[in-house]
Amino acid sequence: MTSEFQPPYVSLHQLDGALKTTGFALLGADSVAQWLPASTAELHALHEGWDNLPADAYLKDGGHYRSRRHSCFVVHGGQVQHSPHRAHWQPLEYNALHGGMQRWFEPMEPAVLAQPVWSRLLQRLGETASALRGEQPWFVEAHPFRIDTTDGIGRPTPEGAHRDGVDLVAVFMVGRHGIKGGESRVFEANGPGGQRFTLREPWSLLLLDDARVIHESTPIQPLEGDTLGWRDTLVVTCRSGGFQGD
Repeated sequence: MTSEFQPPYVSLHQLDGALKTTGFALLGADSVAQWLPASTAELHALHEGWDNLPADAYLKDGGHYRSRRHSCFVVHGGQVQHSPHRAHWQPLEYNALHGGMQRWFEPMEPAVLAQPVWSRLLQRLGETASALRGEQPWFVEAHPFRIDTTDGIGRPTPEGAHRDGVDLVAVFMVGRHGIKGGESRVFEANGPGGQRFTLREPWSLLLLDDARVIHESTPIQPLEGDTLGWRDTLVVTCRSGGFQGD
């Protein structure tokens, strides 16, 4: 049996320093709940939105394992502004599989965006991006994902190890059900160092300085036979200067 590497969590007061020093930081679920702040009930209510994610119609590998939505915001200081719906676009430089194409995903549901914890989550990520790069408006894209084992295997990052072309990437582990795999891997963009670990705690968080590190997640498989399993994540990116594709 392959040994599983445990996430090297940091405390809240170490968060900004870890991002600046190593290019990534991990918060455990208790720290995230304190950081937002959010109760277990609030986070559970937010997760309910993952049960109604439309299928991703753009997968170039022919798979049917990914469902998602996509919404955009501008975060500046304590203000969160919901932006008009737009396509998700990445250059081929950052996404060799799906880059260079406009992908129109269904927006996040109004009932999810109306929850107070959602605005607090975006405000905290804006604060973290500003601590990393300096105070400024942040152009934020939010992606609720469900990767499942419909095809027998699900690929959280079919494009492989990559950068996103932004300043800050936040990957919340929202939940896992009936799966094995899904290991997170973070590598130095310009060096030999790397880390691997498996996020299992609901609402634990991986933060990445996208200029300094490359990241990927390994495929998932059913834990038992053909029983359907899934991995729910929330990926939020913060970019300075504007949205990609503007």
